[in-house]
Amino acid sequence: MTPVRVLAVASEVYPIVKTGGLADVAGALPIALKAHGVEMRTLMPGYPEVMRRLSGADEIRRWPDYFGGRGRLLAGSHEGLDLFVLDVPHLYARPGNPYVTAEGVDWPDNGVRFAALARVAADIGRGLVASFIPDVVHAHDWQAGLAPAYLHYDGGARPGTVMTIHNMAYQGKFDRALAGAIGLPHDASFDVHGLEYFGGISFLKAGLQLADRITTVSPTYAREIQSDEGGMGLGGLLRARANVLSGILNGIDIGVWNPQTDPHIAYRFGAQDLTFRAANKAVLQQQFNLDSSDEAPLLGVISRLSWQKGLDLLLEAIPTILDQGMQLALLGSGDRDLQERYQAAARANPGRIGVLIGYDEILAHLIQAGSDALLVPSRFEPCGLTQLCALRYGAVPIVSRVGGLEDTIVDIGETGRDATGFKFAPVTADALTGGLRKANAAFRDKATWRRLQLNGLATDVSWRNRAGEYAALYRGLIASRNA
Repeated sequence: MTPVRVLAVASEVYPIVKTGGLADVAGALPIALKAHGVEMRTLMPGYPEVMRRLSGADEIRRWPDYFGGRGRLLAGSHEGLDLFVLDVPHLYARPGNPYVTAEGVDWPDNGVRFAALARVAADIGRGLVASFIPDVVHAHDWQAGLAPAYLHYDGGARPGTVMTIHNMAYQGKFDRALAGAIGLPHDASFDVHGLEYFGGISFLKAGLQLADRITTVSPTYAREIQSDEGGMGLGGLLRARANVLSGILNGIDIGVWNPQTDPHIAYRFGAQDLTFRAANKAVLQQQFNLDSSDEAPLLGVISRLSWQKGLDLLLEAIPTILDQGMQLALLGSGDRDLQERYQAAARANPGRIGVLIGYDEILAHLIQAGSDALLVPSRFEPCGLTQLCALRYGAVPIVSRVGGLEDTIVDIGETGRDATGFKFAPVTADALTGGLRKANAAFRDKATWRRLQLNGLATDVSWRNRAGEYAALYRGLIASRNA
């Protein structure tokens, strides 16, 4: 097996910094790739938390003026991850979320902040670090989208490039005047085959236009984003580049998500004995101030509260949840109106609806271990990780038929013996309530419900095979460039 070196570029990496599924992928994929002969190092920004956790760091390069202030490139490690960290305090030494202010507004200089990350990625790709010259630069989402662009416009020999879309809704759109300020050719901002995007520029569009290969995080989402609706303005470009676009399902870190060893749940259990799931359910009910009941189906939700995630539809389904004798435990944050409406629903239905606004990794594990079903009613979902965790923990998924949800869950109506959950379509409140009623009926049939749980627990949700698809993609790209 020929060794391959890959530089990954990501704006967040679990377990250091996480706002969503991108971080989980960026943290788990490099470790899984080791078994496939791929040495991956990940470049990320030097946020305060990153600088606190980086161990054994070596300074690789120092700049007196890097995009407006002093900067350094560091190499270090954290929990098995080999990292390059761009330490530029005037861009990254800010509290809280990597992308927004405390008021939830995008940092006004985000274009410069992530152009700086992409610029150094391109430089590493061209040999800035003599001990690690990558065969491939793999950019994740819009924050890394300019890495293929810099490599393209620099000219000359370069590594292969891969652009991965985790969510088409976030495209990194800025005024075209930014292009010159960040060291890209002025003409590129006017070129429809470059950065230009409806009179401005888009970092994601640049990556999709100029990378050698494009991936996204499920086969169904790869088809959906080629439509005008699913492509969100970029469908035509993706149809034109369909020959280099592929969908590779995400996995999860089955070391982190393992009910037999999980330190975050109240009682550990495995597929051979699900007895302790009931004990976790009891603790979860206490945490959310729900009535203690074995017989009430407990629905868990771990989600950003947004239109995309279909959480407005779930609000419409609350009368059905109550009529069916179900309970709801919801953990999430996002749209302020949705937050307030869920809190009002909890106040109006004590013991039946429990809501905690925010995100808590420990509580997320307990929801997976204690809820009877995990609800994901998304209008679009590139892959989704929470339903994969649910399978691993015996929480039966109830999901919409979109993106990776379609690809990872087997509906009870498709093939009863192999089913792992429930899928509903179209993505409407009526279809959702229909799915909830089906799930409630199945829950009352203990043999059917146990079969769903055991099928889920037997499903391979790891990165093992999926990492192999990335390794094959890298090797195919290298071979085509050397041909």
